This record gives sequence, structure tokens and C-alpha cells, in this order.
Amino acid sequence: MAQEDVFKKIVSHCKEYGFVFPSSEIYDGLGAVYDYGQMGVELKNNLKKYWWDSMTLLHDNVVGLDSAIFMHPTIWKASGHVDAFNDPLIDNKDSKKRYRADVLIEDHLAKIDDKINKEVEKAAKRFGDSFDEHMFKQTNPRVLDNQKKRDEIHGRFKKALNDNNLDELRQIIIDCEIVCPISGTRNWTEVRQFNLMFATEMGSTSEGASKVYLRPETAQGIFVNFLNVQKTGRMKIPFGIAQIGKAFRNEIVARQFIFRMREFEQMEMQFFVRPGDEMTWFNYWKKTRLNWHLGMGFGNENYRFHDHDKLAHYANAATDIEFNMPFGFKEVEGIHSRTDFDLSQHEKFSGKKMQFFDPELNESYTPYVIETSIGVDRTFLSILAGSYAEEQLDGGETRVVLRLPAFLAPIKLAVLPLVKKDGLPEKAEKIKNALKFSFTCQYDEKDSIGKRYRRQDAIGTPYCITVDHQTLEDDTVTVRDRDSMEQKRVSISDLEGFIAERTDMKNILKKIAD
Repeated sequence: MAQEDVFKKIVSHCKEYGFVFPSSEIYDGLGAVYDYGQMGVELKNNLKKYWWDSMTLLHDNVVGLDSAIFMHPTIWKASGHVDAFNDPLIDNKDSKKRYRADVLIEDHLAKIDDKINKEVEKAAKRFGDSFDEHMFKQTNPRVLDNQKKRDEIHGRFKKALNDNNLDELRQIIIDCEIVCPISGTRNWTEVRQFNLMFATEMGSTSEGASKVYLRPETAQGIFVNFLNVQKTGRMKIPFGIAQIGKAFRNEIVARQFIFRMREFEQMEMQFFVRPGDEMTWFNYWKKTRLNWHLGMGFGNENYRFHDHDKLAHYANAATDIEFNMPFGFKEVEGIHSRTDFDLSQHEKFSGKKMQFFDPELNESYTPYVIETSIGVDRTFLSILAGSYAEEQLDGGETRVVLRLPAFLAPIKLAVLPLVKKDGLPEKAEKIKNALKFSFTCQYDEKDSIGKRYRRQDAIGTPYCITVDHQTLEDDTVTVRDRDSMEQKRVSISDLEGFIAERTDMKNILKKIAD
């Protein structure tokens, strides 16, 4: 199945089974804004708990914060967002559609990568076990030609980004003959900068109102509370502050479902270190954060690091963790070495000292910062993409199954009476009521047992418990595994331990902590 078709099916599946709905749908929706349904909010909450506990439980020197969305407008002047939080915008004159110039070029580079990969895949099939991929890439004329073309474009692109050369970005688009996906033409406008912040007014009257912004990131709330947390928590360098919260960006091209939205949620941690130690901690958090992603079980081959072509004005190192989405490898998390830019800027603009006295060195300094910033919504999408599967069963039947990590699944178990009579529903309800304080459970008695299994497969429920006539005789039930579809008899008295052993988040946290 084409990856584009897979993505469409995932989007459709999300609505059909209560994961994600278009916002304001009865009013024809609102562009790039989505609501999380009854299944989606449970999965999202489990994802956030996995991140939060991995930060605050596994690291004694990381604590939490929940700062306000509205902040003093000077904060965004100090951080550089008012003057420099821009994306390069370009319009197609025929379709009237607006695009990010850098994304158009990145997509073009990705197409060249796809050509190279297809050549490699064809050769691998042709030569089998004797295939030497490295040698093939070094000698195949088509691969070498495409690689040379890619390197030339990428070199120009990287220089244009770092020089903030908008004319060169447009020229690359022209030279590469990049067309508008809608009109198919190359009738482009000039490239111009577009500020991404949403502005509003705060005050009781229009005359007395002051301009404020919806925060475009959660990090600044951490920086302005640095001393509050450090002093009240008696924190010593190095230490981190973690936060989960909403952020808002007026994206030029909000697309690809929940991957790029105008209202989204971030999980960020700012780790304060001694100047000079930042690269050691940068590498530490790169490894630690990748292990967190790998803990979900989607395989090393679906993740990669991507170093930034252009460093932000505050950074001296930056990399992204990318996941292999149905539309290619895309960023789900960024790890950045922000130097002392943020604290120094807030000290300059506020007039308040933002330094730490280090008793071991007997001196004060402005700490450097390592940031880990992960998009909740993007990671949610990566989990769905990694979990969605269509399987051919014996007899020609097809089942749709979400192989969600059991510890993240919205519903951990479903309790199903085999039939709606003979006291089985009452027994099933009793079992569900006993387990619901430990796990999110569902009770379902409608339709055949096969159809009920399919419904639970579609929402990713790891285990189905079937109450049958034997249950009334010996207090055992059938436990069906979602992935293997194998069934086994388990005593009711052992159910809680059986499910907990296989779905408890702490088992994953222990694993990634090793």
C-alpha cells in the first residue's frame, strides 16, 4: 500500500474510532485545529505521563513547572521572537496558495533521496545477500548523479538559510523547477518573511488595552522562573525544569493532519549547566531522549538524528530526532544547546540579575542551557503511524489493528461476556468493576464476539477478557492477546497481576533508565 494511502487511512481511522476530530466540524471546521476524542485524550494523557515521569522520576535534578500562556510582552522582545520569529513565505500566483520556501526545497531534496533509495532497493533485490550497499552507492552512475545534484542544492540551501538570503531561496526554487502542488506551475512571488506569533489585547477598555501574545513556545516561561525554582527548590547546577503546555503559531502552511497545527502542545525541559559543560550534556540528552523514543518499541530503523542546516540565533548546537512518518522522516523532537542567550537577554531587558552562585567554584555565572523540546501532537501521530496495520487473516478476512505500546494504550482491557444471558453479563460487570480502579477498562456485550474483538483491535486494546460458561464453574476467563490473537485461560484472582505485568508504565521506565 502506498504511504500516502496509509496516511489517509490513519486520518480516517482517527475520526472513526474517537481519536482525533476536526475542530468546530459542525461549522465546517477551522483550519489546522483539531480536537482529541475519547480515545485520543487517553492516549495523549498516557504519552504525557510517560514523558513527565521519565523526566521527573528518573532524574533527581529535574523538577516541574506550569507557567501561564499570557506573559509580559517584553519577554518576547527579549527572546527575539518579536523581531526574528519568522518563516520564509512564498505564493504561487496561479493557485493563490502560500508555502514555506524552505519546506518546498526540503521536499525537493527528499524526492532526490527517494530516487537514491529506490536505486539501492532495486539493486538489493537483484543481488541478494551478496549486495554491498556502500560499494553500490560509490559506483552506480545514477546514484552518483543524484547525490551530486543533491549535494549542490543542499549546499546552496544551507548557505541561503544561514545568510537569510531570501532571493537565493527563491532562485533555488526556480533553478530546481519546483512546481506548486496545486496548480503545477512555477509562477512564484518573491520570498518574504512572515512572523508566526498570534497577537491579542489585554485590558478592560480598547483605549487602555495593551498588546500581548499567545506564547509560541513554553520555554520562556521556564527561563523567567529560573531563579524562583532554583531558590525555592535549593537546586544546584546542573538541574532541569520540565513543562507541558499549549503553544500557538500562525503557521503559513499548517498541513499533514496534526503534524503541523496552529494550536499545539509541547513537552519541554530546560537543563541548566556550567558554561563549558554544555556539549557533554548535549550529547547526554541526545542519547537519553532517543532511548525514550525507542522505549515505545517502534524500532531503531524508524528514528534518526538530523543536525540543523541553520542554527537558531541562540544556539551553538542543534539536532532533531526524526521519525519515519508515512510522508517521510520528520522531526518529533529537538535537542538544542541554547548557550546563555535566554537568561542573559532576560537579565538585560528586565534589569534583574539572572545568575547562579556556584559554591564549588565560589563564583557567579549565567548558566548555559540544553533544551529538549518534543511535540505532543507530532509524537502522538508517530505512535499512530507506527502502530497502524492491516492484516490478512485465515479465510481471507482483513483486520485493522493498532499495535499501540501496551503502556500507552487508551484502554488496557475489555471485558466481554460470551453471550447476553445465563448470568455471564453480571459476572463480566463484576470483573470489570473490580479492575477499573487499576486499569482503564471497557465492557462490551453488543454483536458477536468476533466483531467485538475487531472493535478492540481497532482502538489498540492489548487484552480482551471473555467471560464464558466455564467461568461460572471455575472462575477462569479467556484472555486474548491483541497482537498474536492467542488465547489462554487465567484465573480471575490472577487477572490484575497478569495485566499489570504487561501494561505497567514503570516497567518501561526501568528499562530506559538502565
